[in-house]
Order: sequence, then C-alpha cells, then structure tokens
Amino acid sequence: MDQWTVAVLGDGGVGKTALAVQFTLNCFLNRPPQTYDPTIEDAYRKQFVVDNRMCFVEVIDTAGQEEYATLRDQWVREGEGFILVYSIASRSTFDRLEVFRQSVRRAKRGDPILMLVGNKCDKTYEREVSKEEGAALARQFGCEFIETSAKTAQNVERVFTSLVRALRQTRNLDPGTAPNPGRPKEKKEKKCIIL
Repeated sequence: MDQWTVAVLGDGGVGKTALAVQFTLNCFLNRPPQTYDPTIEDAYRKQFVVDNRMCFVEVIDTAGQEEYATLRDQWVREGEGFILVYSIASRSTFDRLEVFRQSVRRAKRGDPILMLVGNKCDKTYEREVSKEEGAALARQFGCEFIETSAKTAQNVERVFTSLVRALRQTRNLDPGTAPNPGRPKEKKEKKCIIL
C-alpha cells in the first residue's frame, strides 16, 4: 500500500476544509458564513483504492491567511502532492493562487505535483471565474484542473484519485525506486500481520 501526504492550499473561505471533510468523511460542513472559523491546521486521513491498488492519503488542511505563511511553508515541506484551491465565486481567491504556487516551488525542488481546483461550482449564479480561465491557469502552472463542489461532492473523489495517479507516476519514474534490469529479481518473503 502506498502512502501520500497531500497539502491543500488556498485563501481562507475557498472550501479547503469542506473538500477534505467531503473526501475523508463523505459529508458537508454546512456552517453559516457568520460562524466561519478559519482553520490553522488540520489533518484528515483516508484509505481508498485507486486503479485496483490500496493507498493511504493524509490530507493536510492549511491556513489560507497570510499571518500563517510561516506555518504554511512547514506544511508544504511535508507535502508530496498539492491541491491549489480557489472559489469560482471569488475572483480575488483565483488571483492569489500564484502566491501559493510560489510557496510550493520555494520549498520543493523540481516540478512539484500540483492540482488546480475551482471549488464551489454549485454556485453557478455567483461565478466570477470562468472554467476557461481555470483551465488556462492550469496550463500555465503545468498541472491538471478540475472544478468541484464540496457541498454536492461533485468531482471531489476525482481530485484525489487524479493526484494519487500523478504521484505514483513520479515514484515509478524515480531512478532510486526503479528495479535494476541487469540484476535478477529477489524473491520477497510474504509476511502476514494480524491485528
């Protein structure tokens, strides 16, 4: 079973916690706007199957507020995959995505595995960012783009499934983990663990 740590980044109020809760607990946090309590850090865990292989994902739900930028850098260092989230009903959250992307690029070498997510796609009448703009930004970032709704669960599982697939590809391409073709494969002893 492979294990991954995924950090969810984006401005406050875009639905990062709602996405993590919908993915891991299959429910929607329906909080009235006047009771909004910004997350500083939470972690959610889920075991699920991607392409007939079991995996374990830890989702780090990060603070979007700028006063927590130092903490965010720590969470980014721990992450292996990153979900950059904005609200389709808020242009300002879309415009600030570059800040979060740069935070990831500073902490990680090479090309980090990113997924761009336009959340709250159930709010079609409040849309401020078009789907085409999201897709164009994803091309610029060199990553996949998906619109989701944590409220209706639309595409939420798909985000994490796609991210796990991308992470697996990097692990398979990593020369340190690839089998040596010139050496015969050693037989692995099967082990059983009883809990």
